[in-house]
Formats: sequence, structure tokens, C-alpha cells
Amino acid sequence: MHIPALFSALLPLLPLVASTSLPYLEPPQYIFNNPSYSPSMNTIPSSKESAILARRILHLTPLATLATTFPNSHSLETRPSGLSGMPIGLMDYIADCESTGDPTILAINIATSFKNVAAGSNISVSLQWSPPYPPSSRISFFESKKKEAVPYSAANLPRFSLLGYLEVIKKEEVETLDLKGCFTDLHPDARFWLPGNSIHESEWVRLVVREIYWIGGFGDRAYIGWIPVEEWRNVTTQEWQEVRLPGEKKGWKEWAYDNLGQLEL
Repeated sequence: MHIPALFSALLPLLPLVASTSLPYLEPPQYIFNNPSYSPSMNTIPSSKESAILARRILHLTPLATLATTFPNSHSLETRPSGLSGMPIGLMDYIADCESTGDPTILAINIATSFKNVAAGSNISVSLQWSPPYPPSSRISFFESKKKEAVPYSAANLPRFSLLGYLEVIKKEEVETLDLKGCFTDLHPDARFWLPGNSIHESEWVRLVVREIYWIGGFGDRAYIGWIPVEEWRNVTTQEWQEVRLPGEKKGWKEWAYDNLGQLEL
């Protein structure tokens, strides 16, 4: 999708050069892809830099969408006809309890996502960055007198999908990683359906990440594409702790050069 240019300056998501302002800004040139070549390509974050941001989002984001597909048939419940192979995405709790980048999930076996996986479905886990604070100022191109659904350009913020498979976490690992404490710190209500509860059968699982697809924002200023799994796994705790995402703190300016995700090196 291409939007005609009104201005000339380009703005990256992850600046690693010293600058804090630009004379004027243009609307995004590419929404869902990077340009094949542009003088600004050297300012677009690399997949490695994007992996660092993604790992911070994983740590700060407690909710995700689990996408699976319905099997050919299911004997345990009545479903409408024609659902075979149909994808479905449902919100679920996740937590970043390991240093590997594999999200921890408390799987309730009666839930649709986990029944689909048990029947042979693939699974992906999708996350998006939602700033806790609105920007203190917005670029005039996106300002509206009408009340907006969100007070910022969500299309310019990072989101990504993790593709992989679910793996049951062994009992000794559950204790070593203190999954109960890690998970319920984020989700206190989850203590009611921990493994061994009297309501539903549940178990600890991890999504073993095999592929990562990242959209960092608009394509003329942010990386869009696949992140190599080695880069995802090799991100250190120190690296994702040192980056900042737009809107983590009050007073950020949407589009400000030094606020769109910065490595504090």
C-alpha cells in the first residue's frame, strides 16, 4: 500500500545515530513492506535491532493472540459444519519466564486453542505494542478533531508473530524456573487454574519459537520482515533492558526521532 508523499524527511523506528529532531515530517511511504531501495535504507533498523525490541515487547506484554485451525472433526463438542481448516485467533495469557525467548503459557486443555493443537493444528502467538501513555504531541498529518479509538498511530507501532510448536514443560523445570511465581505475578487470577486445580485440567507449556515475523511500523522507517531465530534467541537480558519503546514514559512525541525505540548504548 503506497501513500503519496507530502513532505520529504524519513523517520526510523530505532535510531542509532545522534539526532533529536527533523525540520518537517512526511506521511508514511510504505505501510506493510520496506522499499526495494531508498537513500533512507541505511537508517531502517536491522533485523537484529528489531529482535531486541521484540524481546522487550514480549517481556512487557502479558496478553497475546493464539492462532490455530480447526481439525476435520471433533468428538468432544458440537461445532458448526465447514470449520475444517478454518483459522481462529483467541486471546490468552502469556509470560516471559525463560531467557530463551520462548513464551510460557498455562494451557487449559478444554480451551479451543489447545484442543486444536492436540488435534494437529499449527500455532502462532501474536503480540503488539500498546503504549501505556498517549503522546504529548502528534504530527499534524494524523491529528483529528474527532475522538479517536486510540490516541496514537497504532499502525506505526511494532507488532509481530511467533510461529512454532507447544512443548510441555517438565516438572523439574517448572520448579527451577518458578513458573507459578512468574506467571501469577503477571496474572494473579491464573492461580485458580494452575495445574492440579479442581476446575479444569491444565499444564505448563512453552511455545518453542521457530520463526518470527515482525512489522516494526511504517516500512519507510521501520524493519518489516522475518527475524532469524538465531537473532531472536541470542538477544541478552541486558540488551532488551536497555531499549525503550515509544510511550513507555509520559511526555513522548509521536514521530520524535529520539522516542521511536532507542538503544541506550
